[in-house]
Amino acid sequence: MKVLVVGGGGREHALAWAVRRSAHVDRIFAAPGNGGTAGLAVNVEIAADDVDALAAFARAESIDLTVVGPEAPLVAGIVDSFADQGLCCYGPRRAAARLEGSKVFAKEFMRRHGIPTAAFAVFDDAEAASVHVRARSAPMVVKADGLAAGKGVTVAATREEALRAVEEAMVEGRFGKAGSRVLIEDCLAGEEVSVHAVCAGTNYLLLPSSQDHKRAFDGDRGPNTGGMGAYAPVPSFGEREMAAVRARVVEPTLAGMAAEGCPFTGTLYAGLMRTPEGPMVLEYNVRFGDPETQVLIPLIRGDVLELLHGAARGQLPPDVEVYSDRAAATVVMAARGYPGSYRRGEAIEGIDEAEGDDVAVFHAGTARADERTVTAGGRVLAVTAWRGDIGAALEAAYAAVSRVHFEGAFWRSDIGRRAIASGSRGKG
Repeated sequence: MKVLVVGGGGREHALAWAVRRSAHVDRIFAAPGNGGTAGLAVNVEIAADDVDALAAFARAESIDLTVVGPEAPLVAGIVDSFADQGLCCYGPRRAAARLEGSKVFAKEFMRRHGIPTAAFAVFDDAEAASVHVRARSAPMVVKADGLAAGKGVTVAATREEALRAVEEAMVEGRFGKAGSRVLIEDCLAGEEVSVHAVCAGTNYLLLPSSQDHKRAFDGDRGPNTGGMGAYAPVPSFGEREMAAVRARVVEPTLAGMAAEGCPFTGTLYAGLMRTPEGPMVLEYNVRFGDPETQVLIPLIRGDVLELLHGAARGQLPPDVEVYSDRAAATVVMAARGYPGSYRRGEAIEGIDEAEGDDVAVFHAGTARADERTVTAGGRVLAVTAWRGDIGAALEAAYAAVSRVHFEGAFWRSDIGRRAIASGSRGKG
């Protein structure tokens, strides 16, 4: 099989790495790829959101399966476009991708189908939204309706912060059309957990729970980032909680999408808050997370290419499942200054020494220059290890981090501290 992986980050390197391990793969392409995918695929200089160029390339190369990493092309309808041209593409169609593409659609969908989530109100007028904010107590959450590159959500501790978020989105146009409509919702208290499922209509494979670390520095301090590390499964999120996610979130979501005429195929990623009433949905994503993918892929037992190809065709393979005796952890090595400005072009050393049978270094912001791997982004590498429990996986990941070097590298030293505090063993 010929496979095209769309995207250029750590998630896409992890997906390409998994596909390369399949006995069915003949050749892999990555568009645009990075310094890591260059070692196991042919990088193609096509942007991930250039749907027409990607489809033309897939036709010309007789690609058997395209796996889409980022959300923007999915929301833009890449799966519809490929299907119209007889091309197989893993991911949801445009109508189903609204679960991520429109936060208002997602919340109203959850309300229609009884899926637990925070109370909310929707506004397309800035003054009406401001009146609503002034009439309620903080904290509250203000969300731009559309895709805003992960920057459209404000958890406001005060009314003033909420009013400022409304002003930025609806008056100043900080997020463009994505912020022309906002929703304001109750702020849920608790611990965040993510659950992914590979779906084919109402059938699905539930992957282990995972938890990422958004803040840049130890102790959950500093600015938000795309994610500084992750682990899976979450030891304290056990079989009872996962059963609740199946019954209250995943199954009613898939049934509801089918009932509304847009059955869901691809990765359903539910961002959850653990509350005394059980898991509640903060948001949906319609693709694998990053850096969650880097810890979930090593926990899939079986052929990942068969899984994704089968799902794209509406039929999950029966012999692909999840390891029950394995945990994984990833530590992101970032460039000094991230998530602000940072230098590029720093030589990276030690990757080969860090990798092993159960350690992989997934490239996120790297490139090849003069036969060297160099930094080319803020999040540079995701150093991942898998072992029998979270504690051992974290120890191996940090040992591997110590073998990798580039000027200005920094990373959090407390990835997985919640897992260790709750016990490193346990099923998620």
